[in-house]
Amino acid sequence: MHIVLRLIPKKYLIGAILALVGLFLVMTIGIISTITGGFESESTDDVTVVDSGIGAGTANVSAEVMKYEPLLKKYASKHGLDESYVPIMMSLMMQESGGKGSDPMQSSESYCGSVGCISSPELSIDKGVLHFKSVLEKANYDIKLTLQSYNFGGGFINFVMGNGGHYTKELAIEFSQQQYQKVKHTGNYHCVRPEMVPYQACYGDALYVDAVLKYFTGTIGENGKPVVGAASGSKTGVKSIDAGKTLIGKTVYVFGGGRSQADIKAGRFDCSSFVRWAFEQAGINVGPLTGVTTDTLKNMGQPVKVKDMKPGDVVFFDTYKIDGHVGIYVGDNKFIGCQTSSGVAIAPMSKGTYFGDKFNGRVRRF
Repeated sequence: MHIVLRLIPKKYLIGAILALVGLFLVMTIGIISTITGGFESESTDDVTVVDSGIGAGTANVSAEVMKYEPLLKKYASKHGLDESYVPIMMSLMMQESGGKGSDPMQSSESYCGSVGCISSPELSIDKGVLHFKSVLEKANYDIKLTLQSYNFGGGFINFVMGNGGHYTKELAIEFSQQQYQKVKHTGNYHCVRPEMVPYQACYGDALYVDAVLKYFTGTIGENGKPVVGAASGSKTGVKSIDAGKTLIGKTVYVFGGGRSQADIKAGRFDCSSFVRWAFEQAGINVGPLTGVTTDTLKNMGQPVKVKDMKPGDVVFFDTYKIDGHVGIYVGDNKFIGCQTSSGVAIAPMSKGTYFGDKFNGRVRRF
């Protein structure tokens, strides 16, 4: 080591030392920036949670999409579309382009009949919002049907109307299969999803609805519309609604039921065990399997005023006793719960209905 130092001219040795010091400083600054950056933003993978401020929910979108929110609101207003649909359109844009390029809503084909004719992001949004509204109206405001038709084209709406009138994933796959048989000879179509190859469902994206809605964290009502009037109470609350819906028509009400795995497997619940199960599916424990009751649930989470009630909040009713029944608010004056007459179902709670008259104003947010 000493021999090497004697062979290096002094001026070069000083330069090397300064270079090492500079490298150390750069690495140190980078480490500090990484650490502090973690505290400055809650976004991950360049995705930001955007709240509509209107009530249809939120969208988990990239910064590139987020910057177009003002333009989406501007053209929603211009074309007479309620701002509650903005998070849905942001989710659509996220799927279409991630907010990148000169045509972020991929509006060229619907606007001028060919791909690539739009070279202005604002024009893309203007025409994209107009097209979205047009499809929405033709789909009778069914969001899932609207989204799939945005991808497939208006022919899918006619197909659905002739096959029950409501979007289903099975209908999307069937339509894709039929259309692919008509165009596959052109060689211009290939399956965008490998899992659709065995089904020969290679026209458009038969799984487009799921692809878009994975970015949307709001609530879509029973009528296919986004819930308007209240943003989601909490992410876990909204997830609990989605979990609860999977049990509709598959359960029976049993007082004291739902407190063993055998009961759960057999679809036997009461109101409080259902709420516990739904939140457990959303990743939150609201009490022990064998010990949850309406009385334990009413003291959990944070109290919420009725005027501030949002989808995902837990609501209580005075039935056979004070706080004798409990469910999860889904918006539009409705809640999902396990009722004695129906098992798990969505029920009205507006004034003049049974549960509307029994609602005691207690609301908790977990």
